[in-house]
Amino acid sequence: MDVRQLDLNLLRVFAQLMRERRVSRTALALGLSQPTVSNALRRLRNELGDELFLRTAAGMQPTAYALHIAPAVAQALELIDGALARAQDFDPARDPRHFSIAMSDVGQIYFLPQLMEVLAHTAPQVSLRTVALSDAELADGMADGRIDLALGWLPHLQTGFFQQVLFRQGYTCLMRAGHPATLRPWGKASFLGCDHVRVEAGGSGHGRIEPQLQRLGMQRRIRLAVPDYVALGHVLLHTDLVATVPERFGERICATLALTRRPVPASLAPSVIHQVWHARTHRDPAHRWLRELVQHTFADNPCAGHSHTR
Repeated sequence: MDVRQLDLNLLRVFAQLMRERRVSRTALALGLSQPTVSNALRRLRNELGDELFLRTAAGMQPTAYALHIAPAVAQALELIDGALARAQDFDPARDPRHFSIAMSDVGQIYFLPQLMEVLAHTAPQVSLRTVALSDAELADGMADGRIDLALGWLPHLQTGFFQQVLFRQGYTCLMRAGHPATLRPWGKASFLGCDHVRVEAGGSGHGRIEPQLQRLGMQRRIRLAVPDYVALGHVLLHTDLVATVPERFGERICATLALTRRPVPASLAPSVIHQVWHARTHRDPAHRWLRELVQHTFADNPCAGHSHTR
């Protein structure tokens, strides 16, 4: 017998008949007609080469072979049913799950504190791992399931992906409290008169600040260039440097360090932050729950829909 050709429904009839021992009760339990159950039993007898059940005055009595295979069949059906049930449902309050989310370093500073706080209250069995947005294998990692979600400015993720706008944000200037520029009117001349730190921010999209300023004829005096935002707050805290950063990052870091903000004296195009996921996870209940959580926690419009695969 080739088990690959075996109809799973026949095993369901077998398992139910083992419990009921009568064709009529088996048919009622499965919502089938008695002839259908009898036909299933006939087919299974032919497939397995055994009578399986013998008709007696006390009902259908299993053969020695039927008794031998019954525990394994019941266990297999239970495993299949359990897997299908879990695939169709996800309870964040109860179910353990591990997600990998791609985000930039500035994304980690903005998203992770609030996201982990929400998870602690609503999904205590859920854990996260972050990976860099600049990872050369980001698209492949999302396609093969190693990375579940990406947050940021991600124009290179095209065919096979879904996207949803979380928010649009402008930019703000950061400096330490008591910076000399805070003691005089703030404007273009004051901005250009300061020494600046440039965050190159590879892979985040925020590296576009410098070209925009240059097109506007605003050449900053760069005293320090850093690859990311990790040490930026502490550098500003101990120098008279000024940094032009995303608004939400500025709000977050000013809440924890003695820094102050000023508006950028130029019209810069806002950055658009998306959550992006691969089509393979689009209908997965756990992934859908995660995306809805991110949307309701961070989106300007929590009710906004997503775009179709691009």
